[in-house]
This record gives sequence, C-alpha cells and structure tokens, in this order.
Amino acid sequence: MGAQVSIERLFGEVRRALGARVGVELHISPFASRGLWGRMGNLWAAWRAGRGRICHLTGDVHYLGLVLPRGRYLLTIHDCAILHRLRGWRRELLRRLWFEWPVRRAGMVTAISQATREDLQRWLSPELWGKVRVIPNCVRAEFRAQRKPWEAASPILLQVGTGWNKNLPRVVAALRGLACRLWIVGPVDAAQAALLEASGLDYQCLGRLGEEELVEAYRACDALIFVSLFEGFGLPILEAQATGRPVIAGNGSAMPEAAGAGALLVDAEDAGLIRGAVERLLREPELREALVAAGLANVEGFQPGAIAARYEAIYRELADLP
Repeated sequence: MGAQVSIERLFGEVRRALGARVGVELHISPFASRGLWGRMGNLWAAWRAGRGRICHLTGDVHYLGLVLPRGRYLLTIHDCAILHRLRGWRRELLRRLWFEWPVRRAGMVTAISQATREDLQRWLSPELWGKVRVIPNCVRAEFRAQRKPWEAASPILLQVGTGWNKNLPRVVAALRGLACRLWIVGPVDAAQAALLEASGLDYQCLGRLGEEELVEAYRACDALIFVSLFEGFGLPILEAQATGRPVIAGNGSAMPEAAGAGALLVDAEDAGLIRGAVERLLREPELREALVAAGLANVEGFQPGAIAARYEAIYRELADLP
C-alpha cells in the first residue's frame, strides 16, 4: 500500500530462517483492507487459501481468522493502538472483529512484546488470556555493525517514522538550538513541514525508504532518536543497535523490552528530558560507547534463527492437534 512494510520484512526474515524445515507458502491479501467489499474479497481469498492448512496471520488482517479453520491458525498481534484511539460503537465493533472473535477461534496467539500482551488483556475476555504467548520481533540480517566516527561538529540524529505516536513535535522542540542534524524517515505532512521549517533545525526529510536505503540511513547516522509515545515493540531500536549506533528511546510501552540496557530511556512526553538525553549523548563519548556495546549485546537475543525456532515450535503444536 506504499507505506513502510516492516511487518512484511520481519516475517520474510523468519521464513528465510525456517529454511527447508517448514514448507511455507506466502499468501498476500488481494485487496487493501479498506471498506466492506475489499475485506469481503480478502475473506474469500483467505478461506480458499487456508483450507486444510496450518495458517499464520502476521499482519493487520486479524478478521481473516473468522474464515480460517478453527483452532488451526496462529494469530500474531502487534499492538492494540487502534482500540485506544477509537470510541463508542466503532471501538466495540473493531474489538470484536479484530481481536475477541479471531483470538477465540485461533489455535494460538502471539504478541510481539509483554507490553502488548498486557494491553490485550484489557480488551479480551479473561478466559482467552492464556492463549497469548510472547514472541518478540527479530532484527534482520542486513543490519550489521559498522563503525562510524562520531561527527562532533554536527552529528546526525535519525528519526524513524512520522505517525502520531512517533512524537516528532516534541523531538523538534527538544533539538532547537543544539548542534546536530535531524534526518526523518517517513512522509511529512503539511503541519509537520511547517513546524520543521519554523524550528531553525538543520533537518532532512528522507521520505519512505526501500530496504537498502533504510539500512544505509542507519549506517550514515550517528544516533537514533526514537522517543515514541506508544510502540507495540520498537523495531528501529534493534535496527540501530545492530548497526552499532547509540539510541535514545521512550521509556513507555514496549520500548524498554526491545532496548534492554542498550538505550538511554526518557519520558517521551517531556521535551526537556529528551533534550537533556541528547545533550548527554553529544558531550559524553564514554556514554555513547557504552550504549553501543550494550546494544550489540542486546540484539544477540533477537536473531532470526532463534525467533523462527519459536514460531516453528508453535506450527508443530498446531499440526499435532486433533
């Protein structure tokens, strides 16, 4: 659909790591998940593709579980952000179609973080809580450590994402007057563009990036600033750590789980604290080195082979069910 496709990239890595041990057939829904007719077309395609097979729903199409064989599919849930944003009958309808009913029909459910699992408990009936296991995201093999001298005169801080939760206005406020450059991955709307233009920051909007371009952006930057207001996981944290870059991240939702000891965690709602963390990074080389070392150690627990093995175990459990 022309957006960042981190989920597709993630599970592409999982499929490669499974190798020949598990025969995998990739099914992509034929229509964008919008409106009644597009979703009806996706339901028909999923029903045809899923007959007689073990299925794994990996994207934001949970409702397809309504037509897959009961008890024979795995549903991965990335976050419940939409339920926090909606209200009234719309939220209740989505809660049932995207969460309650697909989870009830699934053989097993995985959440990509403990924070997401705990959030799910708010929205699911208590008897369903035991179905949910935690399997985190993996970091793709393309992200490898590459040393880069710190650009002391004007280091590049990389911001990945421009959605409501990515907290760009507070990042802009925090960086005003600091000797650094801000690179932004993702589409910038008119309000964000006006804010950036008025800020006086040295910034560059990179727009949507392909896989190789995103890898190069991490290699070219000096640090990642990822002080989101909400994340189901926080994959850019791992991507920066794997590249060997220090990270400043928010201290809420799932980000501490993803970051481990390899990030400077701050309150994402306080621009002053964000600024203070950036100032520490700018002036303390020992801190930067410690964060890089801790980040490289952290990503060892998120390698594709280990994550794929955990999914493989679930597929085999589902296959053995009567």
